[in-house]
Amino acid sequence: MTSSLHTRAVHAGRDDLAGLGLHAAPIDFSTTYPSRDSAEEARRIDAFAAGEDVTGIYGRIGNPTVERFELALAELEGFDHAVAFASGMAAVSACLLSAVMQGKPHIVGVRPLYGGTDHLLTTGLLGTEVTWTAPEDVAGALRPDTGLVFVESPANPTLSELDLAALVETCGAVPVLVDNTFATPVLQRPGQHGARLVLHSATKFLGGHGDVMGGVVACGAEEAARLRGLRFATGGVLHPLAGYLLLRGLSTLPLRVKAASATAAGLVGRLATHPAVHAVHYPKLGGPLISFEVTGDPHAVIGAVRLITPAVSLGSVDTLIQHPASLTHRIVAEDDRTGSGITARLLRLSVGLEDVEDLWLDLDQALKSC
Repeated sequence: MTSSLHTRAVHAGRDDLAGLGLHAAPIDFSTTYPSRDSAEEARRIDAFAAGEDVTGIYGRIGNPTVERFELALAELEGFDHAVAFASGMAAVSACLLSAVMQGKPHIVGVRPLYGGTDHLLTTGLLGTEVTWTAPEDVAGALRPDTGLVFVESPANPTLSELDLAALVETCGAVPVLVDNTFATPVLQRPGQHGARLVLHSATKFLGGHGDVMGGVVACGAEEAARLRGLRFATGGVLHPLAGYLLLRGLSTLPLRVKAASATAAGLVGRLATHPAVHAVHYPKLGGPLISFEVTGDPHAVIGAVRLITPAVSLGSVDTLIQHPASLTHRIVAEDDRTGSGITARLLRLSVGLEDVEDLWLDLDQALKSC
């Protein structure tokens, strides 16, 4: 078995296709799976309730097309299991509910996180209680009822990074969940540093084309069984067509991330010397995301771009720019936003696959407007 990520991204979840006489992965749209043996169906439902990975019966239990995507993502992240959901926030919700189910509703969070995640934790909507803390203070925030330490590295939108191995060691037996949406398994595999759960908004780089929504959590067998049970109970299932598109997206993931990262690195130096830019934030890890603070009006920059797409989200083949304080993190209280580095003049750029010179021409003329 090859260890090359490029090769595995192409073949993961598809290894059986040649034996089936197929080249493209099949799409199974079935919502139910007929059986004349009701007693066997009852046994399989009991097996699912006991935590076994069961296919068929009903689409809310599992779908073969979605399972191909789950298998592939788990392999790329270095886990045995992954559980896919209808969106990134559905995946976040399931992880929080899993902690509550285990009688450990206390969550330790390190800001910044994606604004929707921050809001869900702060409101306690799912029965959790959050303690927000700095990375160096995580150990002191742990309690007997702490079910998760929730972090994002590089973080949205400041791109701040954490020493994941040191954090995992600090947390001991408490599971660490890492939102790996920005890095993807191309740049970082948190499981190698001991993280027990690795979460993605699959809508972003995994899909890669801005046309599919989904979420996924890579994890061990015990946690996967809980998450599948929660997905069945709450209904946050990924549609088979979305599963197909996400599996297809994985095949080009390394190429897209590395190409966009090279372009981003080329833009960072130019932004740093631009008179309209006060500060540039770019992770040591690299990647396609850049955040920068302008000296003037950030909304003028958003309004002036012509090639770059002014829109929320990230990870698409086209370059996107947005103002986090107005959009992705608007739901976070202003003091909490600014306290975690999300200033009023911060812009987030998700670099796509356009030519670097074309992107710079557009950025330069837009920056002159502020």
